[in-house]
Amino acid sequence: MESTVRILPEILTNRIAAGEVVERPASVVKELVENALDAGSSQICIEIENGGRRSIRVSDNGSGMGQDDALLALERYATSKIHTDTDLFKIKTLGFRGEALPSIAAVACLTLETRNPSSPSGTKIYIKGGKIKDVTVVGIPVGTRVTVQNLFFNTPARRKFLKSTNTETGHILDIISRMGMAFPGVHFKLHSNGHKVHNWTRVSDLGVRISDVLNLNLTKDFTGINFQSEEVAISGWVSLTRLTRNTARGISFFVNDRLVRDRTLLHALMAGYSGKLMKGRYPLAIIYLQVSTEEVDVNVHPAKNEVRFVQQAKIHTAMEKGTRAALRTIDQPSRETPIQNQEQTGLVSEKINLFESKPQQTELWEKKHFTDLIVIGIIRGLYIICQSHQGLIIVDQHAAHERILYEQLRKNKTKGTSQRLLMPEQLDLNLREAEILTSLLPEFAKTGLEIESFGGSTFVITAVPVILGAGENAPMVKDIIAKMTEMGFADQNAVPKVLDKTFKLMACHGAVRGGQDLSELEIKALFKQLDHCVDPGHCPHGRPTCVEWPFSLIEKAFGRRP
Repeated sequence: MESTVRILPEILTNRIAAGEVVERPASVVKELVENALDAGSSQICIEIENGGRRSIRVSDNGSGMGQDDALLALERYATSKIHTDTDLFKIKTLGFRGEALPSIAAVACLTLETRNPSSPSGTKIYIKGGKIKDVTVVGIPVGTRVTVQNLFFNTPARRKFLKSTNTETGHILDIISRMGMAFPGVHFKLHSNGHKVHNWTRVSDLGVRISDVLNLNLTKDFTGINFQSEEVAISGWVSLTRLTRNTARGISFFVNDRLVRDRTLLHALMAGYSGKLMKGRYPLAIIYLQVSTEEVDVNVHPAKNEVRFVQQAKIHTAMEKGTRAALRTIDQPSRETPIQNQEQTGLVSEKINLFESKPQQTELWEKKHFTDLIVIGIIRGLYIICQSHQGLIIVDQHAAHERILYEQLRKNKTKGTSQRLLMPEQLDLNLREAEILTSLLPEFAKTGLEIESFGGSTFVITAVPVILGAGENAPMVKDIIAKMTEMGFADQNAVPKVLDKTFKLMACHGAVRGGQDLSELEIKALFKQLDHCVDPGHCPHGRPTCVEWPFSLIEKAFGRRP
């Protein structure tokens, strides 16, 4: 009987390994730059063409390799970074798996040029699809240069899933920006299609490098975090509560200088901000953790972007405490007066939940009789309390106003009715954000939001839709950019989604806020506009604009009916 179990050929196993390590061009850049850093490079130059699809070249001035080592480096599981099994549990380098170069070479045309200080000449190796085609002697300076061309040329299924050139370029920009923040002592240069994109010279001050990379004012908008426990030393910067985003993309964690994604650290950071942020908002943060190499496992993911802590609970506690301590210095007293303890008042002897039954989402919006409501008052500067012939109605003024603005924007009522800003509002972005914004400018103009380039990665907002009124618009634009990044903004079929998301975020930023007491005339105007909405019952994000407690439930709660 013929065996059904077979040993896969080496070329196929290399392609499988490549699928784990090389997800997209940015993965190649990350692996090659990490190798350059491990080689002790003080200068690294990255050159890409067509978003890395056509070509990726990473050159460094590190220690380089001799010919024998260069050939071995292209074999699977070959590495200079670990020698025994105990080394796996005290990794001190960025790369270690021994799969990067052969995995990349398995799905591309790769040229490796390298020379170490003790060799009078260098070695040049050309590989296509995992097979060495040529080995020659070349005259090159000390260091290494790796050129990767036609990525995924022999795996068309993988190439098909690559995004547009702008999107893939954006991922590379993101990787280089984050790695640049981990190594301020390294000069990074990035060129795309022959044009200079990044040029970060060596600096001794980490804060200077971060400000340069992110184009942010650390002194104005951030507070330092500095916390140490037996398990970990934490340093970095976290944003003040006034500077937030609607995604977590502005958060970077580095563990022993390794850029990582970690749910434990993110959860701990958010726990440190507990009670200080609106739901769905995220801070900006650049956090560096130093952990004993024996206490962290970096051999978790083929792409080396995840870690596992031995003392996970203690790391979480330290991260949360460190964040709270950093924010404590800039905390402001709450606007609300704390509720007195019931025992202190002497007025309540038994705990009551008046409404044991949940409120129902009223059918009010279907009949559109908001203008018939009798307004009783406003509580917490957010909820409008009303009476209808059926019961008690509570309207969320922010959600309701959001719905009104969203539908007005959708109907394009603001076209041609932009209001020019007396003082244009400056918008400072990092390079990737600037690229995204540039591609979105024509779509923004259709909504009445006019933004102009002010040189480099700086822009100015010159006009906004009339219905948004006065106020700071830069945070809104940054929120839109963050969302567009997640949605794949450069794809043509994403344009309608881009506009819709833009309308939603504009409506959210333009709507009345909690703590803003509306006058009786303003409430009547709000209700009149709700009656003209297509879907007045929900905000653009799906939350109800109002709920109802029928009189029958209220009477039941007071024992007036069974």
